Amino acid sequence: MVTVIKNIEIYSPEYLGKKNIVIVSDKIEGIYDDIDIPKNFVPVREIDGTDKIIMPGFIDAHVHLIGGGGEGGFKTRTPEIGISEFIKSGITTVVGCLGTDGVCRDMKALLAKAYALEEEGMSSYLYTGSYEIPVKTITNSIKEDIMLIPKIIGVGEVALSDHRSSQPKFDDISRVAAEARVAGLLSGKAGIVHVHLGDGKRKFEYLNKLLETTEIPSTQIVPTHCNRSFNLFNDAIEYGKGGGFVDLTTSSDPDYLDENEVRASNGLKILLDNGVNIEKITFSSDGQGSLPRFNKNREFIGLGIGSVSSLYREVRDSVLNHGVNLEVAIRTITCNVADCLKLNDKGRIANGKCADLVIVNKEDLLIESVICKGIECMRENKVLVKGTFE
Repeated sequence: MVTVIKNIEIYSPEYLGKKNIVIVSDKIEGIYDDIDIPKNFVPVREIDGTDKIIMPGFIDAHVHLIGGGGEGGFKTRTPEIGISEFIKSGITTVVGCLGTDGVCRDMKALLAKAYALEEEGMSSYLYTGSYEIPVKTITNSIKEDIMLIPKIIGVGEVALSDHRSSQPKFDDISRVAAEARVAGLLSGKAGIVHVHLGDGKRKFEYLNKLLETTEIPSTQIVPTHCNRSFNLFNDAIEYGKGGGFVDLTTSSDPDYLDENEVRASNGLKILLDNGVNIEKITFSSDGQGSLPRFNKNREFIGLGIGSVSSLYREVRDSVLNHGVNLEVAIRTITCNVADCLKLNDKGRIANGKCADLVIVNKEDLLIESVICKGIECMRENKVLVKGTFE
C-alpha cells in the first residue's frame, strides 16, 4: 500500500517546512518538495495536509501495560490498558514495565500483553523486573532476558530512595547496571536501567556514586519521576547538567497538583533555562499507575489512574503556555527516547524510518490522525484500530 501525505508542515522533529511524504508499506519512502502521482499507478491513498503539522509517532517509555498500583490493597490494583488509548494519545511505541507488585503481576503476563499490542498494530518493548532487587526475570538472569527475548531492552522500574523499594545497597544496583550494560552490548540493545526515584532522603545518591566510582556511563541509567517534588527536581537539574538523563512523569492532575510537584511542561522549561541539554530530557506517562487525587483545597480524595494521554498534553502545554519551541518540545517524546533506547527506526521522520506519524491541527496542536507502521489507526479524530475486546 502506498500513502501520500501532501502539503503538510513537517517537524521531524526539526522543522523541514511544507513538503510531501510518501509511505510504502510500513516505511517512509521519501520526503519531497513536489510530487506527481502517475496515471494508472498502483492504488495510492492521498491525505491532505493543508493547515496540518506532522510529527514522529510518540514513544512512551513507562507504562504499566497490565495495570499497576495495589499499594492500598488488592482493590486498588489498576486495570490493563487497551490499544485505543495509545492511538488516541498519538503513542505508536510503548515500553511496558511492572511496578511495586512483582508477585500477582509477573513478566510472563507482561510479555504476553506486549505481544498482543504488537499483533493489534503498534510497537511494544519491555523492561525486565519490577521495583525489587534481586530482579525477577523470565529466564535465569538479566543478561539472558535482554539477550534472548527480543522485546526486552533493559531493566526496570527498579526503585530507589522509596519506602516501597527492596532497600538495595549500592553494590546491588551497580551489579544490575553492569549486567544490563554487558547484555546490551552483546545484543545491540540499550540495556538501560530504568530507575524509579521516590521521595526519600537519598534521592540521586546511588546514581551519582555509580557515575563517580564505576565505569558505567550515564547513558546506561534513566531516572524517572524526577519531577515528583521540588527537592528531587532540583537535584535532577544538577544531574542533568552533569550529562545524565532526566525523565519527567507527565501523569498528574494539572488543576490540583500536589504542592511539591513540578508539572512536566513547566519542568521542561526550567531544565532548559538551567542549561540541561535537551537531548538528555525525556517524558514518560507512568500510564495505568495509581495516582493520589486531591480537591481544590489539596485534600486527598482518593486514587486515580495515570493516563497515557498526559504524554502529549504536557508537550503541548510546554509550547502553548511556557514558550518552548515545538521542535524542541517534541524531542522529549520522539527522538530523545528513541536514541536513549536504541530504537533506531523510531523517533524521526526520515527516509527509511518506520512510518509512525502523528498529524495535528496547526492552530491548536490537537491530535487529529495517527499512523502506526504505515496504517491509519486514527483519522480525523475517529479511532480506526481497537483491541479485540474494546
